[in-house]
Amino acid sequence: MFLLLLAYLGGVLTLLSPCILPVLPFVFARSDRPFLRSGLPLLAGMALMFAVVASLAAVGSRWVAQANQAGRWIALAVMAVFALALLWPALANRLLSPLQRLGGRLDASAGDGGGVAGSLLIGIATGLLWAPCAGPILGLILTGAALQGANAGTSGLLLAYALGAATSLALAVWIGGRVFAALKRHLGAGEWIRRGLGIAALLAVVAIAMGWDTGVLTRLSTVSTARLEQGLLDALPARDPMPGGAMMMTADQGAMPGLPVEGQLPSLAGASGWLNSPPLDAQGLRGKVVLVDFWTYSCINCLRALPHVRQWYQRYRDHGLVVVGVHAPEFAFERDVRNVQRAVEDLGVSWPVALDNDFAIWRGFDNRYWPAHYFIDAQGRIRAHHFGEGGYEESEQIIRRLLREAGNPLPGDAPATVATARAAVERAADMGNLRSPETYIGHARAEHFASPGGQRAGRAFDYTVPAMLGLNQWALGGRWLVGEEDARLQQAGGRIAFRFHARDLHLVLAPQADGRPVRFRVRVDGHAPGAMAGADVGAGGEGRVDENRLYQLIRQDGDVGERSFEIEFLDPGVRAYAFTFG
Repeated sequence: MFLLLLAYLGGVLTLLSPCILPVLPFVFARSDRPFLRSGLPLLAGMALMFAVVASLAAVGSRWVAQANQAGRWIALAVMAVFALALLWPALANRLLSPLQRLGGRLDASAGDGGGVAGSLLIGIATGLLWAPCAGPILGLILTGAALQGANAGTSGLLLAYALGAATSLALAVWIGGRVFAALKRHLGAGEWIRRGLGIAALLAVVAIAMGWDTGVLTRLSTVSTARLEQGLLDALPARDPMPGGAMMMTADQGAMPGLPVEGQLPSLAGASGWLNSPPLDAQGLRGKVVLVDFWTYSCINCLRALPHVRQWYQRYRDHGLVVVGVHAPEFAFERDVRNVQRAVEDLGVSWPVALDNDFAIWRGFDNRYWPAHYFIDAQGRIRAHHFGEGGYEESEQIIRRLLREAGNPLPGDAPATVATARAAVERAADMGNLRSPETYIGHARAEHFASPGGQRAGRAFDYTVPAMLGLNQWALGGRWLVGEEDARLQQAGGRIAFRFHARDLHLVLAPQADGRPVRFRVRVDGHAPGAMAGADVGAGGEGRVDENRLYQLIRQDGDVGERSFEIEFLDPGVRAYAFTFG
């Protein structure tokens, strides 16, 4: 119930978002009609259609994306007819003869106060066209849907979000109706209002067709709802996490006093394979204290937690502790066992790793986060959990307590307080200077994209980098094909620019499809990085993408401030997935 309320409130806040502007003319055009026969069907159709399309699109099926794109063009045609009917009813009927019956019905609905069916049709079309800015709440809902598939839970959350938006729009319709009625009574402006709404609707059609609703309007936002939404998320109880909230840093602060039983260790049989071990099962682990670590090898939060997991394994493996890493992939290349095997070797992961490519174990734990640690006692009961980074001392105390309960001897020396990082990416984040969020490049979860015209999903396009970027805005330059989870460079010389504020900048990259490396050159504030070069970059800014993984491109040791980053790829074929910071 709390999640539904949170999603509903997130939808209500969309009225403050610039991405609502293109649909307002279609909504206001019905504001002078009876609400129950006009406004309510429109808003109901809009909410229902958005929830259905967003639920299906979240699973990432290519046919869904193509069908939705076709539906958007059909909806744009319907809206254009509606706008022309508002402007010139007789002309619209003559020029648009194939749609004469539809145009006549829309015109009649616009002129006589009736039209439940016409209002519902306009609402369905609006639901196909509406592309809300993905703030923190909607982002978490869509991530959960992508991980778990379209189901009743995620569809319910999306519907609650859409109903929240419909509620705020209903208030706008109610206020607008009274304003328009007053103008008509005192100024006799009814016909001019109707034509003005027709012009606004036509402009909205043009804006959506040009992609301005998801590009320019997001960058021109003067009222941001992100802080309000984040405040709502901060009120989220740790016992009831958001679905699919990747890398949310929450913890069960009350775990130590009583270590209550949270459930039984779920089955591990859903793994598609195992590394470093034959298959393990819950029954065979009885008598052992088990740490289950959900991770994925390109996740910076997982990599920064890795030194601590490695330390616990080395310290307690001879005293009854078994560590089971559950590798649940975020990106498609992390499903390839060869990539995971290489990462396991490079990162020094020597404990058993279950390959959870189908998220079967993930669902068994009802997990939502990377990284996530579950602590299981010798009787096979989950006694504590921790989501995200941090809390390492408390986590080790839980391990020691469960080992004592099982009657196992503990090491004689005191627990180590500092874990050793084997690689630069494992170094703890500088949270005091972290002002930039994880940013995805694929169109399914992209935010703050600043190239003119927005992203052109699913087709090659020549992008340009604006002369100026605001903090946390990013852009593509050159010819790229933007997919759901990545962007692929079509020609050499392509660029990615980002304005960031953090000590470290990382980028998840993959080489060409045939495995050939891609050379790149990095610049910070227009210059070679020098001492700011990350572990995968030379001081002159040169580097190469030769594996599917996370690359550390910037590491600052001095004063940390707002900087402009740019990477230029000297060869085609690179795939770019996500920026992360530390």
